[in-house]
Amino acid sequence: MPRPLLLKNIIALFLTFLIAGGGAGVAWFIGLPIPFLLGSMCTVMIASLSGVHIYLPVWLRNLVFIMLGVQAGSGVRPETLNQIGEWPLSFMLLFVMLVSVTGFTFMLLRYVFRWDAQTAFFSSLPGALSFVMAAASETRADLIRISMIQTVRLLLLIGLLAPVLNVLGQSAPHVDLTELAAADPQEWLWLFMAGAAGALLGHYSRLPGGMMLGALLASALVYVTGFVTVRVPPELADFGMVILGVLIGSRVNKQHRGIIVELLPVALMAFLVGAASAGAVCALAWLVTGLHPAQIALAFAPGALEALTVIAFSLGVDPAYVASHHVVRFMLIALVVPFLAKSLRRMDEKQTAAQAET
Repeated sequence: MPRPLLLKNIIALFLTFLIAGGGAGVAWFIGLPIPFLLGSMCTVMIASLSGVHIYLPVWLRNLVFIMLGVQAGSGVRPETLNQIGEWPLSFMLLFVMLVSVTGFTFMLLRYVFRWDAQTAFFSSLPGALSFVMAAASETRADLIRISMIQTVRLLLLIGLLAPVLNVLGQSAPHVDLTELAAADPQEWLWLFMAGAAGALLGHYSRLPGGMMLGALLASALVYVTGFVTVRVPPELADFGMVILGVLIGSRVNKQHRGIIVELLPVALMAFLVGAASAGAVCALAWLVTGLHPAQIALAFAPGALEALTVIAFSLGVDPAYVASHHVVRFMLIALVVPFLAKSLRRMDEKQTAAQAET
């Protein structure tokens, strides 16, 4: 890397840390829920929209994902395995949520705002943004509209859901991390070697949040077998949340200001329709499964696997349940999208031909 560019990136990284850390500190001081995530996200988003260059090196992002995955995996206990029998019904309701959110949001964008079928469809899918954008790029869908709708949904999801979860999580069944014993350096070495190996496998799995998910699964394995008993310091999660706030807040920049203003009313309505649909299914899941509302809300929320898994850990809510549902949601999207996208393309072609004839 040329020296001027290296110096520019170092300055930008320092400024990014200053902005994110300052926002997290203020949020913590005034008592906001999930302060390190919300404070960092809000200040970075404002700075990025104002034209400030936000920079985070890939190696640091990956390191934080591994660290967060290892820590989230430490919340998995042998008793977690006893609860897995309850999950198939929960997965079925997750499928109902996916169909409901996508269907109602699609009808809003397609028949109220008159968007073309492909753009409306890809904008309606809950989460899995990297896969959605890759699939949409092979169609005639409007990628700018899709990215803006999905980005605004993510920002609103974290900004509005976090305070609600903070309240609900107070009465949720908690994973007690205080019982973990202090360990010798060899346990630390085994733990982070397992996390790094899991992250590498997760990366090549092509799943969203694969590095963090892989580290989580590897960490959970060594904890659930009793191979490692070390207590991961909670300060690591606080730092990780600040970095997650940077990643989420920097999704928008000054070039998006005009399109955000134009699409904000549409994005807000799409978010409300999707949130109402997801909320109805969450209520049904609560009644049917008897699981705690905070646990269900974290697992059924449409998107942000990494952020919601870390929030689950910080609240003491079972991170394995949350992460598994987000992975299943992504797999469902990946299986269904190619077939529906082809049908919607034919729908757009027929509509275009009909308009040409008239």
